[in-house]
Amino acid sequence: MSVTVRFAPSPTGTLHIGGGRTALFNYYFAKHHGGKYLLRIEDTDRERSTPEAVDAIINGLAWLGVVADEPPVFQLQRIARHTEIAHELVKRGQAYYCYMTGEEIETERNTAESEGQIWHYDRRWRDYDPTLPPPRNVPPAIRIKAPLGDGMVAVDDAVKGRVELAFDQMDDFILLRADGTPTYMLAVVVDDHDMGISHIIRGNEHFVNAFRQNVIHLAMGWTPPVYAHVPLIHGEDGKKLSKRTGAASIEEYRDLGYLPEAMRNYLLRLGWSHGDEEIIDDGKAIELFTLEGIGKSPSQWDFQKLNFINHHYMKLRDNNELYELMKPFLQERYGDIWPDVKERLLKGFNGLKERSQTLIQLADNARFYVQFPLPMDDGAREKLAQPHATNVLQAALEIAPLFGTEEWDGKTILTAIQEQTGFKMGQVGPVLRAALTGTMQSPDLTELITALGADEFKKRLDMVR
Repeated sequence: MSVTVRFAPSPTGTLHIGGGRTALFNYYFAKHHGGKYLLRIEDTDRERSTPEAVDAIINGLAWLGVVADEPPVFQLQRIARHTEIAHELVKRGQAYYCYMTGEEIETERNTAESEGQIWHYDRRWRDYDPTLPPPRNVPPAIRIKAPLGDGMVAVDDAVKGRVELAFDQMDDFILLRADGTPTYMLAVVVDDHDMGISHIIRGNEHFVNAFRQNVIHLAMGWTPPVYAHVPLIHGEDGKKLSKRTGAASIEEYRDLGYLPEAMRNYLLRLGWSHGDEEIIDDGKAIELFTLEGIGKSPSQWDFQKLNFINHHYMKLRDNNELYELMKPFLQERYGDIWPDVKERLLKGFNGLKERSQTLIQLADNARFYVQFPLPMDDGAREKLAQPHATNVLQAALEIAPLFGTEEWDGKTILTAIQEQTGFKMGQVGPVLRAALTGTMQSPDLTELITALGADEFKKRLDMVR
């Protein structure tokens, strides 16, 4: 099967999380079949489309790791082709020029509303001979000749199955406006045909458009693509997730400290499944992804599950890579980071990763390694005020110079302090924890001492002795 798919966002804002999932489904489906994944920017809405939104979409997809196989197609640059097809449909007798003015439409619509009815265009120009001179000096729109009679327009959907709509539910919708601009419905069909799109995987909100789009395909003698309309994503409150209800963009999740590979895994599982597996990396996703795995019901956003998956991928990341990803969050919190801080962090990273679900949590938990002096809380002050605390700190300062860099190890240091003071770990540990961190809640003490190194260890003890 030859597969070419596309993701076709409108650049009127940031890349919404649902759009990211749609792009990902298209990407995995194309790679599964050895096909092509393309990006089309549907920028024909000149009032709402902005260069900033285009950049946000492209940057969001790049961060997510869903990169098109070819440069993006910009729909606005293809208006001449859309116009050509509209006039071709008139020549074929599948469309017609409509000379009804906007003022006439507005008047009739207002009259219908005042009578409690919904206005429908009455096809008054459908049978006018296009070879005759225009009936009046009015720039015409071009409308499709929707099928009439008792038949059905069918959409074969890989998720919903076959769905039919009666001809009498179709209207002669506009293809080309009177000002010469093509409508969304026409532009999408022409672009999909010219790009060789075999499958359209998109959000369920576009399902109703498929009936009209199939009418255009068939009027041109083109084979409609295979459709797969993906159910919506609901928020944790069970309501529709959308831009208007404050759903986060892809870039916001980057700024919240999530990894792109974790987002791909989570979005894949948000509406597609393979048994009970939660962790599915890119290689396995490409191997397994088919349209049959897409669920029929809306999915519900679950931060707890996302955090679990992100934690998994953070543990897999190389520590040097993870440090570079975390660095902007460190700088935001603690200012410039010196090289010795990086070395210290790398030694304590494994423990930090175990206790962190996002890069932000990782940066927050790293404060014991990066920032000193830290505020001293009441529990730490209480430990340092105990009679034996002075002996513990003095012994630690005497022992520290006896160990070189290669020999420096938290467990060895703690054992030596216990032996010199005669105190048990329950007496030594809390005092050192209070002195080194200013709190009684911190990483494992052995890990902390090892990561700090001899110089930082002595500096911190000197400040509180």
